[in-house]
Amino acid sequence: MNAKKQLTEGLITNNPVLVQQIGLCATMAISTTLFNGIGMGLSVLIILTCCNVVVSAIRKIIPEQVRLAIFVVVIAGFVTIVDLLLQAFIPALSSALGVFIPLIVVNCIIIGRAEAFSSKEGVYLSFRDGVFQGLGYTCVLVLMCLFRELFGSGTIGGGLLNGASSFITLDGTGAGIRIIPEGFGAGALVLPFGGFLTLGLLMAVMQYALRKSGEKKARKEKEVKE
Repeated sequence: MNAKKQLTEGLITNNPVLVQQIGLCATMAISTTLFNGIGMGLSVLIILTCCNVVVSAIRKIIPEQVRLAIFVVVIAGFVTIVDLLLQAFIPALSSALGVFIPLIVVNCIIIGRAEAFSSKEGVYLSFRDGVFQGLGYTCVLVLMCLFRELFGSGTIGGGLLNGASSFITLDGTGAGIRIIPEGFGAGALVLPFGGFLTLGLLMAVMQYALRKSGEKKARKEKEVKE
């Protein structure tokens, strides 16, 4: 499997959120500001990549009967490391994400890739799978954050950018760049309902694009045969 195909799968054709439809709980819960989205996305990317590499490296010595338990132990170890690092260096992000960082232990994206890919493939392929699947997850989070924050709060980069100066801050106090005048945003988008609505729209767009791509490919194959 080449890198281009893995990248395409992670971002589009086998996107963990929009196609596989896993890891949805945290995706909808924390995608209210760009600060939260980037922080959660990078955390999952790092943990997923590290877990993939370790699981792949020890896959031949893991007893079949306890493989899932060992996967959870490996995941829990890296989640703990990331959680402690966030608490030490970016406490505002740790506080904003709250329980959703520890809950990465049972995130279906991490366990799913360990079971479906890294437990069967080599270290290098598993490393790339972790990076590309993590990128796919992060991209969806960022898109959701941008949409919900812009049309819900009227700003972009809340918690990360400090006003019109666009000064980057990691203490979570950035007011963001105001695009829509205050009071004109659709406040419901930053509520749980907004998470369901935004994710549903993105899934619909993705499924439509994949269907159109499949139809176009089928037409080309038919023309070649004729």
